[in-house]
Amino acid sequence: QEQLVESGGGLVQAGGSLRLSCAASGRTFSSYAMGWFRQAPGKEREFVATISWSVSTYYADSVKGRFTISTDSAKNTVYLRMNSLKPEDTAVYYCAAGRVAGSRTPGEYVYWGQGTQVTVSS
Repeated sequence: QEQLVESGGGLVQAGGSLRLSCAASGRTFSSYAMGWFRQAPGKEREFVATISWSVSTYYADSVKGRFTISTDSAKNTVYLRMNSLKPEDTAVYYCAAGRVAGSRTPGEYVYWGQGTQVTVSS
């Protein structure tokens, strides 16, 4: 069983930055893609960013140009650098691992972290 643990969330003012980390552990790592999703209170979980083959990246339109996803394969870690944060970015951010490269669909990811809260104040 793969285990994902997010860290780096917190409270930041609008315009600030945070870097989220997701460390993967376990005897096997079956995913070919890593993704970040977020869920605000009362809303559906939405796609944020994904990376496959440690090279190909895709972003939701709402974060493109502000967020950057990257990986450190040697450490089995995926990062989400969030710049120019806005209050609407406030959500619980989840790291996920899946076997479908470039997937933007939560159902296509098989491993999930517990989430880390990101709160952006105005």
